[in-house]
Amino acid sequence: MDVIKTAIDGVVIIEPRIFNDDRGYFFESFSQRDFDAQVRTVRFVQDNESKSSYGVLRGLHFQKPPYAQSKLVRVIKGAVLDVAVDIRKGSPTFGKYVAVELTEDNHRQFFVPRGFAHGFSVLSPEVVFQYKCDNFYAPQHEGAIAWDDPDLGIDWRIPVDKVILSEKDKHHPRLKDAGWLFDYNEELY
Repeated sequence: MDVIKTAIDGVVIIEPRIFNDDRGYFFESFSQRDFDAQVRTVRFVQDNESKSSYGVLRGLHFQKPPYAQSKLVRVIKGAVLDVAVDIRKGSPTFGKYVAVELTEDNHRQFFVPRGFAHGFSVLSPEVVFQYKCDNFYAPQHEGAIAWDDPDLGIDWRIPVDKVILSEKDKHHPRLKDAGWLFDYNEELY
């Protein structure tokens, strides 16, 4: 696998080595040994999968300690714009984000460490999205910030009138109004 660093330390894009022939393709989608050596030592404990249609926007979500989560995400079918926002108070990149297009054709994966809010918008007619988490889902520790926070200025690459949100995702605070955020100097692992 090739690891591509982004503008925010710890947030990386992973490109697998793909072997194509007349039968199709093969690639190793995850190796704990390679991930630990090239990205960070993380023990993933839960895999999730979602299916969504064009215009669905999920995010920007996170879990608070002690249930904070790192995520390794990828697309099985379709295409998304995947976004990680630094929400660590005191971080030199606080309020900045990294966005990457993940598709069934590019096979890219995106690592979102603890201390970041995560979301994605569906760019294709349908998407099947998978992610590995290093902590279990804990609904009582959920947090989120507004997907359309003007201070973040994220271009989700879908028209606003086509955005489909859950009822919960319609009511999150802006980053500057969030009641709880991570501390950059606090150990998250």
